[in-house]
Amino acid sequence: MPGCCILETVMSNATTEPTPELEIRELLKIYPGARRTLFQLHHIGGCSSCGFSETETLSQICERNGALDPFLVLAEIVSGHLSDGELLLSPEDLHARIGHDSVKILDIRTREEFEAVSIPGSRIMTQERMQESMNWPKDTELVLVDHTGTRVLDAAAYFAGHGFTRVKGLQGGIDAYSETMDPNLPRYTTESL
Repeated sequence: MPGCCILETVMSNATTEPTPELEIRELLKIYPGARRTLFQLHHIGGCSSCGFSETETLSQICERNGALDPFLVLAEIVSGHLSDGELLLSPEDLHARIGHDSVKILDIRTREEFEAVSIPGSRIMTQERMQESMNWPKDTELVLVDHTGTRVLDAAAYFAGHGFTRVKGLQGGIDAYSETMDPNLPRYTTESL
């Protein structure tokens, strides 16, 4: 089964062994896109009737949702995680693109976060900019930025779903960018804003 091979490869590289007995909150630390995969493939977690608690294990969730095979679902989560990696851009790659007219850097954080610290050349994502962007050529190179890289995959998937072919999310967010590429950008926690 191909899912088992993917799972074995990722498990050999993980610091915490992913098993169906992990609580969802722990699984989300390893595979941030797990919630999206569960919803896309099994309609789990999208509404109150199919929602789950982050303290439930993957096995418990699978049992409650049609007795799904938890090992197969875990392999699907791992496969989704590997696909998510294709939507990410490293801080180094973004740094090399800054200043190119063909790249649009859109910051999806709050206005307060953006005003406190931002990557040079980036623009805050407002409702108006969202509407404007839908009229941009679909081959526009978009790089989406959040605080720690946890929300960019959903945003990148949204743009890809609207036909954009060159959309990426900044891996690790502005936090990783400031740590590795521009130490002059202050790092912060959301509690401090």
